Amino acid sequence: MFNIFKKAQFKIVSPAKGKLKDITEVNDKTFSTKTLGDGFAIEPENGDVHSPMDGVVESIFPTLHALALKNSNGTEILIHIGINTVTLNGDGFKSFVSEGKKVNAGDRLVTFDMDFVKDKVKSTDIIVIFMNGQSCELLKNGADVEVSEEEIVNIK
Repeated sequence: MFNIFKKAQFKIVSPAKGKLKDITEVNDKTFSTKTLGDGFAIEPENGDVHSPMDGVVESIFPTLHALALKNSNGTEILIHIGINTVTLNGDGFKSFVSEGKKVNAGDRLVTFDMDFVKDKVKSTDIIVIFMNGQSCELLKNGADVEVSEEEIVNIK
């Protein structure tokens, strides 16, 4: 009848230019076993990280390697840059947002020095985790993606 209790749909776009990967392909068991939740990863071509959805920046880790966003639908995501990047203590990272800032899909969030970071950590994958228990289906698994308006996953 009337889907008044159905949550509003929203788009998830690529947070970076690179190759879209299933989360099970991430080289870290915490992510690949979905311990924190389902999601996806981008093997980036550069160090520019953008918002994959419209929302508000809920938190930024002091080391700038991870941040959380929440949209008007209540969906929370964690964007985690690289594996073991916390050990860099923010070196090579620069934030363009602050906590409480509204962002649109495609807005720049963080940049990182790809050459500096990749020589010091296990991976530079940009990992997006859905923190509310949603699962996702990749629409272009293994494909090269751009930061754009194009949807790359279906949320279930």
